[in-house]
Amino acid sequence: MAILRPAILLFILLALITGGLYPLVTTALGQWWFADQANGSLIRQQGEIRGSRLIGQNFTGAGYFHGRPSATAESPYNPLASGGSNLAGSNPELDRVVRARVEALRAANPQASRSVPVELVTTSASGLDYSLAPDAVIWQIPRVAQARQLTTSQLSQLVAEHTQKPPTGVFGMPIVNIVELNLALDALRKP
Repeated sequence: MAILRPAILLFILLALITGGLYPLVTTALGQWWFADQANGSLIRQQGEIRGSRLIGQNFTGAGYFHGRPSATAESPYNPLASGGSNLAGSNPELDRVVRARVEALRAANPQASRSVPVELVTTSASGLDYSLAPDAVIWQIPRVAQARQLTTSQLSQLVAEHTQKPPTGVFGMPIVNIVELNLALDALRKP
């Protein structure tokens, strides 16, 4: 029994440190240094939570900018079932799905150029993408402008205002947060 006592005491000490103290310290530091991120990067409007800046939403109306397609289970942008389509590049089903998306986008955006940005027809690994490259958003401007009776220059300016540049200016690419852009669009004029 004397040989087990130090092992049991060490186990209890390490369990308290790794199971209690460490999580408390990291939670406290996260709340202190990164409170917004630690609490889900929530978007609040008039005291109501409208979503997270880091999880896409399923905007389908003609008067909204559409995000990247989502292949999450049960419903698009379901954060409880994050995941991609798992279709290989050689899978004929992937070709069929992408072709159908291209045709649907061209039909919904007849004023836009014929070349559809790849981000608008392919899903991501998580299925929760909240942003697009500016080119994919700009491609949608004619449809949104027509549906909202706004000028393309008004929408171009709004997209430019919501384009986030990489912090260093060197590493990364500019992105547009679709959720924030559509909320700003609603603030301009309801569809």
